[in-house]
Amino acid sequence: MSDIRTDTGSELKRQIDEAVAFLRGKTALVPEVGVILGTGLGTLAEGLVAETRVPYGQIPHFAVSTVESHKGELVFGRLGGRPAVVMSGRVHYYEGYTMRQISFPVRVMQALGARTLIVSNACGGMNPLHEAGDIMVVTDHINLMGDNPLIGPNDETMGPRFPDMSEPYDRALIRLAESVALAEGLRLQKGVFVAVAGPNLETAAEYRFLRGIGADVVGMSLIPENLVAVHGGMRVVALAVITDLCRPDALEPVDIPKILAVAADAAPRLDRLVTRLVERLDEAPRVRSHS
Repeated sequence: MSDIRTDTGSELKRQIDEAVAFLRGKTALVPEVGVILGTGLGTLAEGLVAETRVPYGQIPHFAVSTVESHKGELVFGRLGGRPAVVMSGRVHYYEGYTMRQISFPVRVMQALGARTLIVSNACGGMNPLHEAGDIMVVTDHINLMGDNPLIGPNDETMGPRFPDMSEPYDRALIRLAESVALAEGLRLQKGVFVAVAGPNLETAAEYRFLRGIGADVVGMSLIPENLVAVHGGMRVVALAVITDLCRPDALEPVDIPKILAVAADAAPRLDRLVTRLVERLDEAPRVRSHS
């Protein structure tokens, strides 16, 4: 895939159209909902009533994940009784891709028909009231990745030059997620997500800084996808699984197998939350425009 950052808005639109045309040749399903599954959280795609699975490497202009725990396929099927498209795994900025490559699948999901985006990821917890294994619904974010997928020429047919970010995560969907969690007996935290470029984990001083500027959790994804979704007028709800605790005064070396184990343990709860959320989407009508 070429570096879209140097392309015109019309070139990006052409690439989206090519990807959509290819996928429509694989399935007639028109998704209402798009879902992105993060590190260690791919079980939802396995439980989906799947109609079609397409590896990223086959889709025009899709980047391919180099992270072992990300399966790397687009799954079409029914989730919570609704037509959906699920990204089983994502690509990250630290893999060497551009911001527009990372967020390109969101553009494609929207062009296929999805109007709601549910994003999940694994993250480190800095709020002392949170525990490893908790699921947190994101209420806001801080972008410290040093880049933005909206930099460059803007195609007004895809979204405004200066998208409003007063409600990056849909408040009605956040309330619905809380209602679903209560009904299902699931512990659900709320908080602010901060994204950094990675791939290294943070120092103790960096954790103190990130907590000091108002973040509850830290990760290396989510925000590029959110920015593109909001730019295109999609509703977004994000669910972050806290896989490790980032307490600067008691910081331990990172244990990747342990992080993946915590994510795997949380995955069934996340799957249930997402499925019930999709089932009840009609209870959270859109009350404002993001465009």
